[in-house]
Amino acid sequence: MSTNLVSEFEHYSNWRNEVSSRIGQLRDWLSAQELNDAETDLKLKQLLERLEEDRLNVAFVAEFSRGKSELINAIFFSDYRQRVLPSSAGRTTMCPTELFYEANTPPSIRLLPIQTKSREGTVSDFKRHPLEWNELPLDVSSVEQMTAALSRLSDTLQVSGEVATEYGLINPDDEDTARALQRDGTIEIPRWRHALINFPHPLLEQGLVILDTPGLNAIGTEPELTLNLLPNAHAVLFILAADTGVTKSDIEIWRKHIAPLQSSSRGRLVVLNKIDGLWDDLKSTEQVNAEIAKQVRTSAAQLELPESQVYPVSAQKALVGKVQHNASLLEKSRLPELESALTSELIPCKQELVRHSTKGAMEDVVVKTTELLEARLANMQDQIDELEGLRGKNRDVVEQIMLKVNQETQQFDKGLSQFKALRTIFAHHATKMRKYLGMQRMHGEIRKTRNDMENSRFSREMRDAMTSFFTVMKGNIHKADRQVEEIQAMMVAMYQKFSDEHGLPSVNPPVHNLDRFYREIERLENIFNERFNTVLQMLTQGQRSLTSKFFETLASRVFHVYEIANRETEAWLKALIAPMETQVREHQMHLQRRLESVQRIHDATETLDDRIKELHGNANNTTEQIEHLAKLNSVISESLEDDEESSAMLEKRA
Repeated sequence: MSTNLVSEFEHYSNWRNEVSSRIGQLRDWLSAQELNDAETDLKLKQLLERLEEDRLNVAFVAEFSRGKSELINAIFFSDYRQRVLPSSAGRTTMCPTELFYEANTPPSIRLLPIQTKSREGTVSDFKRHPLEWNELPLDVSSVEQMTAALSRLSDTLQVSGEVATEYGLINPDDEDTARALQRDGTIEIPRWRHALINFPHPLLEQGLVILDTPGLNAIGTEPELTLNLLPNAHAVLFILAADTGVTKSDIEIWRKHIAPLQSSSRGRLVVLNKIDGLWDDLKSTEQVNAEIAKQVRTSAAQLELPESQVYPVSAQKALVGKVQHNASLLEKSRLPELESALTSELIPCKQELVRHSTKGAMEDVVVKTTELLEARLANMQDQIDELEGLRGKNRDVVEQIMLKVNQETQQFDKGLSQFKALRTIFAHHATKMRKYLGMQRMHGEIRKTRNDMENSRFSREMRDAMTSFFTVMKGNIHKADRQVEEIQAMMVAMYQKFSDEHGLPSVNPPVHNLDRFYREIERLENIFNERFNTVLQMLTQGQRSLTSKFFETLASRVFHVYEIANRETEAWLKALIAPMETQVREHQMHLQRRLESVQRIHDATETLDDRIKELHGNANNTTEQIEHLAKLNSVISESLEDDEESSAMLEKRA
């Protein structure tokens, strides 16, 4: 395991923990100062949970026999002096495999039987049902036990062509498949649909998640890889073999499943493995390097990538070099160059994503709280000025002030009636919007589409059912977005009205729209269209079964999009009304305090000087709160920047 890679990941993990600690301190301080309303506390709680659950997902994708498992062993598991993942001649890892670490569960390997493909439900659905998985313990202290347990990833079954077709694993019309079936009517398939390995590795413990994806067949027959796991990976390493070059199936995986994932080459690295096959004792080092460079150029051209994104390595020799502490062999394997790319590109990119999202959330909280304190301070200063003006005034003047405050209070009470009416209208629009985003309605649409597909006799009817599904889903998002626009316009007008009539601070309500959710559903629809067009007439049971599974996964992803849209929209609704509620509450308290102050002075229950002194003390406390909030925000901002100067300042303040 590369020292630089471990060091960089540890640095990232420590940075994330430091940011989380500082935000936790801010949350505790806001609570102690009674400045932490429900909406602010929820926002900070969710931010802390995201930081705690933060993961760095790296996917390894390749056809069979490209040395993918050996590459994972060489990069991440060489310190164990053994092959954590099975790696030998022929097919090794037969099913998609996720490696991660959960501290609250013992090391284990969980295997989802392939038979679940004949039932409704995606892999994500089955993850919520532990009893569906076969679980094997992993004894990390026993090489023999670990090797035996992990070898189960290579398990296969001999099944009839009908069963394999039902699972969507084969196309009976394929020439090679037909020949295999002609022998005895059976064919070999993976025993497991998916594997989850909980393993106490230093990088996995810090949030690294590795996805091992075995070949075009696994990608093509498990739609969740295409629609969920691969798109959510922060980096994808696509492995080729130097001895075979870029094959037809390599090109198909790249163009269909990897190239469309991102708009730029960042996060996508191509590994040209097995360059030791080009090593030749009868050739000079220059000649061998020239041959490797030629392979790199050819591979880059075929994949339409810059050569700098293609890394030639020998995973097997790198693993041997690390295990045997053979520095020259490790250097010759060229693996350190790939590890350097992972260190310099992957982790900083992930850190920037976390930094950006955290900054945005923190800005919302700090700006809102600062505005509240500044408004409170301004109200106190108004009271001080008003009471200072009473010095030397007679009782009649004090009564006039009381009358004025009473009139302002009555006027504001009328405004409160308008505010209550606004809340009723607001609730009506929100209910209407929730109807369009409703999960129950969506469940019904999924059931309807599934029934229509099952009852269809022709491919055109299946296409029409899914097209209708996407039309309805996009239509609901569009209608909900119209409601968002209406609510937003109404609240902007109301904020302005309250500001003009009652002198409240001007507030810009948060902006929200559902465009990105609409685009995501469009993206899923495009994937369906591409997928549908690649399946011939879908007249065989296997093709129909695979398409039904594809719909299940698509529907699951659309459901996920709706869940996020619901969650973010609900958060926006709270953030939209909360500032006005806070302003109303603060202004009510301000009017009440003014009236009480003047009343006490009028009744001579306390001296004017005492009340002014008290207000000055409260104002000083509020000023200190503003300054302390700014200091806490500055500390968080400095920890987010993560540079040497900021680190030094943090240490000085700690």
